[in-house]
Amino acid sequence: MINQHQKHYKDQVEKSREELGKRPSWLKVRLPAGSNYTEVRNLMRNNELNTVCEEAKCPNMGECWERRTATFMILGDTCTRSCGFCNVKVGMPVKPDTDEPRRVAESVTSLGLKHVVITSVNRDELPHGGAEIFAETVKLINQSNPECTTEILIPDFKGDEQAFDIIMLHPPTILNHNLETIERLYHVVRPQAKYERSLQLLDWFRKKGLMTKSGIMVGIGEKPEEILELMKDLRSVDCKILTIGQYLQPTKLHLPVDRYVELDEFAMYRTKGKELGFYVVESAPLVRSSYHADEQARGVA
Repeated sequence: MINQHQKHYKDQVEKSREELGKRPSWLKVRLPAGSNYTEVRNLMRNNELNTVCEEAKCPNMGECWERRTATFMILGDTCTRSCGFCNVKVGMPVKPDTDEPRRVAESVTSLGLKHVVITSVNRDELPHGGAEIFAETVKLINQSNPECTTEILIPDFKGDEQAFDIIMLHPPTILNHNLETIERLYHVVRPQAKYERSLQLLDWFRKKGLMTKSGIMVGIGEKPEEILELMKDLRSVDCKILTIGQYLQPTKLHLPVDRYVELDEFAMYRTKGKELGFYVVESAPLVRSSYHADEQARGVA
């Protein structure tokens, strides 16, 4: 459910933008298929696990699942926040499933993963936002799959440093937290989040010695010069990995696409990112936060 700020923004964009027309050819993806895709889907259903691939309608699901990679989404499938871009359902979640970390670790073993990404919905109603479930999941993966590197894509936990300390009880290989968009658009894109708070989170974990990563989307109302300023902000807290992808409106109720970003602009962000000192900049229309995360992890190991 969009709020008044999001509705106003949505109306303004739809009135002012030129007709976008059909999606460019570079945004077309093949339908999910293949034996590995089927095996991963069945594994998720049999173990009663959620993936952000499905919940967020990721365009790369077919490719990633066929490569036997997926991003596990813990702490349920219902979020307590109402971001204007996200397709995950919003409401009051059920009590956390304390057996979920075990099932995730067993699934990592079944898939033979060398790198795993764990994310979650926001659970603002819980003490410390459910950080204990993150820590327990990483602990069990490390115990049963010691050769597997771990990446967790965490919410901001409302800036709760006690939650951060819980995460550090069993630290991941890579700590990921997405800025998602430029500061100017936070009140419509991420109304319950704060740009500076997210930067402070990344800085906190970097100072604890973790490799940090963030992701953003383009085509939701920002200007290229604002993206470059955001990239400088991330480098000011020594963020080392950045993903940039095209925003795609999941339903008519979500924020509209402002523009389809051209391929040369994505290439420019890669070049500028390298100049700014990022180790890895994954910038292309279909890039999402965990897209080719295994390759990124090998690149910075």
